[in-house]
Amino acid sequence: MKQAPILALAVVLSATTLLAASPDIIVRTDVLFGNAANVRVQKVGPGTEVRFTPDPHGGPECLWFCFRVCRPHSRGGALGKLRLVLECPETMLGGGNPANFRPVFRPAGGDWDRTDAPELIELPDGRKQAAWTLDAAKPSLDFAFAFPYGRAELERMVKETGGYWRVDTIGVSQGGRPLLRLSNDYGKPKGDQPGLYLMSRQHSAEVSGGWVLDGVLRRFAELGDAAPLVWAVPLSNIDGVEQGDYGKDNFPYDVNRAWGNPPMRHETLVFQQDMRRWAKRCRPVAGCDFHAPGASEAEGIYAFIHKSEKYLDVAKQAKEWSDAAGEALGPEFAAKKFTRSGDYNSRWNTPRFGGFCQEEMKMPGIAFETPYAMIQKTVMTREKYQEAGRRIADALAARAKCATNKQPSQP
Repeated sequence: MKQAPILALAVVLSATTLLAASPDIIVRTDVLFGNAANVRVQKVGPGTEVRFTPDPHGGPECLWFCFRVCRPHSRGGALGKLRLVLECPETMLGGGNPANFRPVFRPAGGDWDRTDAPELIELPDGRKQAAWTLDAAKPSLDFAFAFPYGRAELERMVKETGGYWRVDTIGVSQGGRPLLRLSNDYGKPKGDQPGLYLMSRQHSAEVSGGWVLDGVLRRFAELGDAAPLVWAVPLSNIDGVEQGDYGKDNFPYDVNRAWGNPPMRHETLVFQQDMRRWAKRCRPVAGCDFHAPGASEAEGIYAFIHKSEKYLDVAKQAKEWSDAAGEALGPEFAAKKFTRSGDYNSRWNTPRFGGFCQEEMKMPGIAFETPYAMIQKTVMTREKYQEAGRRIADALAARAKCATNKQPSQP
């Protein structure tokens, strides 16, 4: 496929700043969640073409992208027709079927919206590309793999739930950012109230899991006093979230593969201490972690439970909790095969959140996986993610109400 010549290419100043420019268009990643690599800007007919690849940011996997296309300060006016070309989608984790990709875009001063299906391009050597054409009526446009979720979205949820959630800083990340934990009750020493510990974004780009947890937390706020005691960490890999990392399998350990004793990341040390504190103030009944699967998966939400030969009774309870969530989600959201065991290939067989829940906390640990863009033929919106979270919350609340778990022996 013959490509138009590149008009001009800016010097790459760093991995997180001005990436490429023509005389009329600038591409930047010095935005919140910014990520893109090998960016080229070229004039194609009456419009502008921007070619890019997700940046692995030093890790073995790439998936996330987020960048801004804008006019130079000296020039105004609408961007006009933009053709955004994603190169090398097969190098993204689970990116083998880019037909299922539905990135999001946001004009200056506007809200995020989904793109339509991509134009699929196959090059003479077999490589694939995916392209989207947008008419940008503003002087800037943000483009991202999926709906971002960061501190602003978390603050909005807290505000819209009327102060139901307390927000506390339980430590800092390896990069010095605050680690925020939400709670609806602090419990009390040796308390008997059933408790849930919830997490998301251990792999920082897995934003669909964050939106589902947002729905879970909104539903618990609606339940009020009928909800179990809940402590939640929605932005657990806050460094990766704000730096635009993917966050899975990053060297030397990603957050979800550092749950040993001693933990192999500072964030995980903070979370383990907080879970032990929580376990002394309630009756721990389950831990849930909200993730996302491969980039192009679209079969539906499903759950992984930790296999434990040593604690078979806890593993059995984990399946019961997971099955209840799958039933509550129903065929609209749940994959046909819902409850699974995490026996896929991994770079490290190191302890994870689910194992910590079951082997130290003596309670079920469930990891929910939610696709980034589609469930079957349904294109997912933020509201649909939140509705899925509400259904999971109802299942968790019902299970917590009748749970018979005893307080685990204290570490």
